Amino acid sequence: MKMAFQVPMSKSLFLTIIAVLGLSFRSQIAIPESVADIVTTSFFNGIINQAAADCAGKSFYTRQAFLNALGSYPPILTGSFCYVEEIDKRNSYCDTSRIDYPCNPDKKYYGRGPLQLTWNYNYGATLWYWMNNVRSVLSQGFGAMTRAINGAVECDGKRPDLVQARANFYTNCCTQFNVAPGDNLLC
Repeated sequence: MKMAFQVPMSKSLFLTIIAVLGLSFRSQIAIPESVADIVTTSFFNGIINQAAADCAGKSFYTRQAFLNALGSYPPILTGSFCYVEEIDKRNSYCDTSRIDYPCNPDKKYYGRGPLQLTWNYNYGATLWYWMNNVRSVLSQGFGAMTRAINGAVECDGKRPDLVQARANFYTNCCTQFNVAPGDNLLC
């Protein structure tokens, strides 16, 4: 039985999500009707083939698994489908002051899977965080979304190089899709 997962969204919102989460591609598409319409086999292979041959994600991520996951959860993406785990796992990403989501001393809370979340409290509150902190700012521009997701690390002069690189990447994606990036590109 074939199922299509419908995610109504504008081309700009689609590009914003892709750019914030680090996905890159080189083709143009029409306004999406469904994720499966956008993520064709050719489109998926164009993304995953940008990852180096030795990336664990090359044999981990498949188009069908990606579509199945989207059928169960809100949209999630990762840079060129290369990384299954965070590159630098030296930090345990355990904030012991966050007693609402206590750390397991035998675990590290580094990025895993397509979303690459870090910190114990993010693991515990992923969906809540997206619905309460990110979704509400989607209409405020790319910079607001970046601030909501990674502001504590990048924004307010902490990493202007990363902020600019992310905005440049997003602007490039918009150019490829022939859509305006909008205002408020930086956080």
